[in-house]
Amino acid sequence: MSILVTVINYIFAFFYILLFARIILSWVRPDPYNPTYGWAVRLIYDLTEPVLGPVRRLLPSMGGLDFSPLIVFLLARVLQQLLIGLLI
Repeated sequence: MSILVTVINYIFAFFYILLFARIILSWVRPDPYNPTYGWAVRLIYDLTEPVLGPVRRLLPSMGGLDFSPLIVFLLARVLQQLLIGLLI
């Protein structure tokens, strides 16, 4: 059981890092086609948009503020705790 809990924690930790990177990238707005780091920007966007997009569409317009990463953080944390609770 503890191996599965560890794997779940690592997967969610990786996802949290991706979400945090996505938040930082939204403030900085780097060029996704830069030959040096563009592949990383596109990878982060490609991995997080399938989760953030549907949540963003459900939220009302907040005048340019995007609260979808916060909602996804909270939902992911609840899901993580539910999965661990089911395994223990």
